Amino acid sequence: MRVIGTAGHVDHGKSSLVEKLSGIHPDRLAEEQSRGLTIDLGFAWLELPNGETVGIVDVPGHRDFIENMLAGVGGIDAALLVIAADEGIMPQTREHLSILRLLDIRKLIVVISKIDLIDDEEWLELVQLEAEDLLAESELAGAPIVPVSAQTGAGIERLLDELSALLAGLPERVDSGQPRLPIDRVFVVSGFGTVVTGTLMGGALSVGDALVAQPGEHSGRVRGLQSYKRDVQTALPGSRVAVNIAGINKSDIKRGAVLARPGRLQPTLLADAHFTMPADSEGILEHNTEVKFFCGAAEALARLRLLDADSLAAGESGWLQIRLREALPLTRGDRFILRVPSPARTIGGGIIVNAQPGKRYKRMQPQILDELDARLHGSLGEQLAIAARAREPKSPTDLAAQLGFSTAEMQVALAEALVADLLRELPGLGIWASDSWRRLVQRMLAELGRYHSANPLRLGMSRAELGSRLRIKLPLLDTVITDEAELTIENGFVRAQSHSIRFSHEQEARIDRLMTALEVAPYSPPTISEMNGLAGEAVVRALLDLRRLVQVSDSIAFAAADYARLVAAIRAHIEAHGEIDAKTLRDQFGSSRKYAIPLLERLDAQGITRRVGDARVPGASF
Repeated sequence: MRVIGTAGHVDHGKSSLVEKLSGIHPDRLAEEQSRGLTIDLGFAWLELPNGETVGIVDVPGHRDFIENMLAGVGGIDAALLVIAADEGIMPQTREHLSILRLLDIRKLIVVISKIDLIDDEEWLELVQLEAEDLLAESELAGAPIVPVSAQTGAGIERLLDELSALLAGLPERVDSGQPRLPIDRVFVVSGFGTVVTGTLMGGALSVGDALVAQPGEHSGRVRGLQSYKRDVQTALPGSRVAVNIAGINKSDIKRGAVLARPGRLQPTLLADAHFTMPADSEGILEHNTEVKFFCGAAEALARLRLLDADSLAAGESGWLQIRLREALPLTRGDRFILRVPSPARTIGGGIIVNAQPGKRYKRMQPQILDELDARLHGSLGEQLAIAARAREPKSPTDLAAQLGFSTAEMQVALAEALVADLLRELPGLGIWASDSWRRLVQRMLAELGRYHSANPLRLGMSRAELGSRLRIKLPLLDTVITDEAELTIENGFVRAQSHSIRFSHEQEARIDRLMTALEVAPYSPPTISEMNGLAGEAVVRALLDLRRLVQVSDSIAFAAADYARLVAAIRAHIEAHGEIDAKTLRDQFGSSRKYAIPLLERLDAQGITRRVGDARVPGASF
């Protein structure tokens, strides 16, 4: 499905041409029809000789309505640039052509209209030469130039043939499975409710689909679809669509909003972009200039931060961070136009390379500029790897939606990035940029290094503490520890592989005294407080980390071997008698309730035993 736009000066007969081609007059407002002046967007469609249905967006030509024109040309595949034979090229013609080029619309037919008003063949030839000169120094040089008359029909057949050939050479619209509909009209139909129209992008849309209108997070459902006045169950990307939405009121949305699947599109106040000032632009664009920003059917005031220059002049390009006055739902790859409010004029346009940068960049930073350049010019794999630079892994589906990749493009990008070690696949977590992984490893080692220096007699940090300090989730933490040789987890503590607890000679002597005391009364050992007095609190904590001691309560710990004998005896007694109680345990080991009760409570907590009255029976983990 294709959509074309008609552009040109107000008096050049665009609307009459559209009516001749399609049988539909695109001016829908009473004022437009009475004045013969296109004020807002007009819509029609035609069937080409090859049977293809093509949508038409007729945009205003008058300079006072240039911003309405911008709301209509964002989704078109090709354009008809209309020049009246009796007037020739006008200033608005040049501005419209400049806008089409900035929006990267590379398929164009120049239509010389109103040839029925010209008797002088030399004059007509002069207008055609003027049109050729207009295109000569651009990528549109050599575009077809077709003289026509909407009154007599002269040239219309040739125009349709040229249009068929032009559109036949276009690649199919990408279906990434992520439909987006920039809204250019909102109205209410009695008995049906809210209806919106636009040019569908990104994927197919079907009756019953859940949608969200952004900005505003207004949720709704597709009640009905029409494409070119025909009811359809599914609309394809690239077609003009009218969507009857259930659940969203007309007051909730306006021109410039975007319909998308839930969770797939978030409004943003900040965007990274590459910008170009055409060679015929007037003035200088300076850092921190306030402009009007146009993208799709949306517009907003914005302030520009130039990232690689203090100013840009005509013919120059550069990197921008665009700070919007109000949040807009932008996507990587969106084309935009910038205008200054006073005096109102177009200053240039470009492409969004990152719609969710998340932070304000420092200016003149080579690393940032290199990354932005890779986002714009890199291969599919490089673009995917850059998008996967985040605080945590993302799902391939989310990344494909962010990048606007089709399923096939995503497969190519993923394979390329994995072979080049730009990405890592993390089972159960998603995919992550390799440099994001490496940065996390370095952060973990640095955090552990500081901890080991401050606590040489601690085995390491708990997983929860390290995850909290780094602000990462435990599944990701565990994956990194498992895969990285420089990291290890021992006895539940995360440590650098190079770290180990080393006792001094004096500390070893204290440990010997403590172990002797435990050998004297293995089942009635000194309290932890008494152990601290014998060996020092830091040493006792180290012995607990190393599991040479096993703590069963705030005040009681056993030597590891003695604890193992106690647990084995409890298991054996329960296997033989079905249960055990604190009195039996106390009598069997010559201990006391002070030690027996905390020990049994620990086994209860581990699921080894389960309390029934005063006795313990096998637990779930027995």
